[in-house]
Amino acid sequence: MASLQRLRPPLAAVHGQTLSSIFQRDQEKSLARSIAKLINGHSSFPSDLLLSTLSLHPPSLSLHSLLRSLDLLRLPSSALHLFHFANLHLPPHPRLPSKTLSVLCRSRDLSAARSFLLSLPSVEDRLFNTLIRAYARNGDIRAAVSLFHDMPSPSVFSFNSLLSALLQRGRTNAATKLFAEMPRNNVGPDLCTFNTLIRGFCLNAMVDEAFRFFQEMTRRGCQPDVVTYNTLLDGLCRAGKVEVARNLFEGMRKRKSCDFSPNVVSYTTLIRGFCAKLRVEEALGLFEEMFGVGLKPNKITYNTLIQGLCESRKMEMVKSILERGRSGGSDGGFKPDVCTFNTIIAAHCNMGHVEDALKVYDGMLQLKVKPDSASYTTLMRSLCQIGEFSRAEELFDEIMDKEVLLKKGTCVPLMAAYNPIFEYLCKNGKAEKAGIVFRQLLERRATVDITAFKTLILGHCKEDEFRKGYELVIVMVRRDLVPDVEVYEVLIEGFLDKEKVAYACKALQRMMGSGHRPGTMIFHSVLAGLLKKQVFVKEAADLVLEMFERKVRQNIDLSTDVIVALFGSGLVDRAFEVLGLIYSKEYYVRMEKIVAFLCESKRELQQDFGEEHHYGL
Repeated sequence: MASLQRLRPPLAAVHGQTLSSIFQRDQEKSLARSIAKLINGHSSFPSDLLLSTLSLHPPSLSLHSLLRSLDLLRLPSSALHLFHFANLHLPPHPRLPSKTLSVLCRSRDLSAARSFLLSLPSVEDRLFNTLIRAYARNGDIRAAVSLFHDMPSPSVFSFNSLLSALLQRGRTNAATKLFAEMPRNNVGPDLCTFNTLIRGFCLNAMVDEAFRFFQEMTRRGCQPDVVTYNTLLDGLCRAGKVEVARNLFEGMRKRKSCDFSPNVVSYTTLIRGFCAKLRVEEALGLFEEMFGVGLKPNKITYNTLIQGLCESRKMEMVKSILERGRSGGSDGGFKPDVCTFNTIIAAHCNMGHVEDALKVYDGMLQLKVKPDSASYTTLMRSLCQIGEFSRAEELFDEIMDKEVLLKKGTCVPLMAAYNPIFEYLCKNGKAEKAGIVFRQLLERRATVDITAFKTLILGHCKEDEFRKGYELVIVMVRRDLVPDVEVYEVLIEGFLDKEKVAYACKALQRMMGSGHRPGTMIFHSVLAGLLKKQVFVKEAADLVLEMFERKVRQNIDLSTDVIVALFGSGLVDRAFEVLGLIYSKEYYVRMEKIVAFLCESKRELQQDFGEEHHYGL
C-alpha cells in the first residue's frame, strides 16, 4: 500500500497539470479563432498582419492551433495560403497536408485540391483516397478514375475507395472491371473490398451478383463477417426475397462462431423485410425472439416495427408495442421520437381518423417531443380535407411563428402539401400570412410547385397587392417555371386598373417571353393604358410594332391615337414610320382626326409666334 502511495502523484500536482493543459487548449483555440478571423476578413492572404497577430499571443504558432484555424476558414482556397505560411514557421508534420487537403475538398471545384496533392513531395495513399472520395461526392467519377490511375502503386485502400465511388453512382460494370485489375497490380482484396462490392451490388438491385462475390470470398479464403451477412439480408429484403433472407438468417444462427450470430441490425433488417410484405405476425415473432436471445431492440427496431404495423392498420398492436417500450423491463425501455409519432399520425390520417391523430400529437407535446415539418404538414392537410380549416390554420400559425421549416436537421418539406391551406388563406384575405411560410419553403429549397405559386400570386392580386404577385412571377421564371395565361392576365388587368402602366407593360413582355400568345384584348388594353400618359408615347409605338410582328389585329381608334401622340410629342419621323406601316398592312386610321390635330397644332404655333413678335421677342 505504501509503495502504491509513493507511485501515485500528489493530487495538487495532477490538478496543476490539468489546469495547465486546459489553459493551453484555451489559448490554442483563441489563437485559431484569431487566425481564421483575420484571414476570412481579407480578400488576399494577410501574411504581415498574421505575423503581427502571432507576436501578440503568448503561445507561438503551434500545430494544434493551425489545424483548428483551418477548420474555421470560410473559403477553402485560403487553406492553401495558410499551408505555405505554416511551412515557413513550423517543422513538417503529416497532419498538416492531410488537413489542408480535407479543407480544399470542401470546394465544388477540386482542381486546387488536385494540384496541391500532386505538388507534395511524397503522397500517402490515404491522401489520394480523400480526393477520390471528394470527386465521388461531387459526382465526377471520371476525375476520380483519372486520379486513381495517376497513383504510382495503388493499395487495397485505394481500390476500395474507387470501388465505393463507382458503385454509389451505379457504375457496376466499371466496378467489376476494377476488381479484376487488383491481381494485375499485385493487390489482394480484403474483407472491406468484398463488403463494399456486396453492398454496392445490393443497393443497385443486383442481389445475384452480390452473392457471386460472397462465394468469391470463400474461394479466396476471405472470411465474411456479420456485416457481410447483414448486407446480404438487406439486399434480399429490398428485392422482396424475404424467404431467402430468412434462410440466410437461420444459416447465421447455425454458425458455431458467435462472430456470425445475428445482431440487432440482422433482426431489424429482417423485421423490415416482413413488414414490407405486410407479414407483421412474423415480424412480431422476430421482435419477441430478440429478447429471448438477449438482444435489446434499438430505436430503429421499434420504429421499423411500428411503421409495419401502421401500414397493416394494426393500431392496437402499435399501442401495445409503445406501452411495452415505455414500461422498460428486460428491453431497457424505448422513448418514442418524432419519427415514431409522425408514422402513427400519418397512419391515423390515412385511415380518416384525424381526431385520433390529434390525440397522438397532443401526447407528443406532453412527452416534450418537438414536432417537425412532417408532423404539421400531415395534420394540416388532413384537417383541410375534412373542412376543419380554422384548426389547420392554428397549426399553420405555429409553423410560421416557430419557423419550423427553417430548422436544420429536419426533412425538406413538399411545397405541394401546403396547397390546401394556402388556397384557404388566400381565399380569405390572408395571402400575406401564406406568403411568409411560402418564402420559408423557398429558403429551405423545398420542391417547388406551380400550383402553390399560382395560388399565392392570385391571392395577392385579390388583395390588390399586384406588385407582390409580380415579384413571385419573377421568382418562378428564375426557377425555370412558366406562369400560365391566367396569372399574367390577372396581373396585367390589375396593374391597368391601378394605373401602373409600366408594370402592366413589363408583365406583358414577360408573358410573351414565357411563350404565351396574349389575346388581342390584352394588347389593346395595355396600349390604351400607355396612351393615357404622355411619357409612354415611345412605348406605345413600340407595342404597335410588336403587334404587327405577332400579327395582332389593330384597333383603328388606338392606332389613330398613337399617331396623334407621336406628332404631339414632336416624334414626326416615328409618326410617319408607324403610319406607313399601318397602311402597308392594309389597316387604317381616322385621318380626319390626325389632320384636325395637326391643323390645331399649327394654329397654336402661329398664335405663339404672333405673341412673341408682338412683345418683340
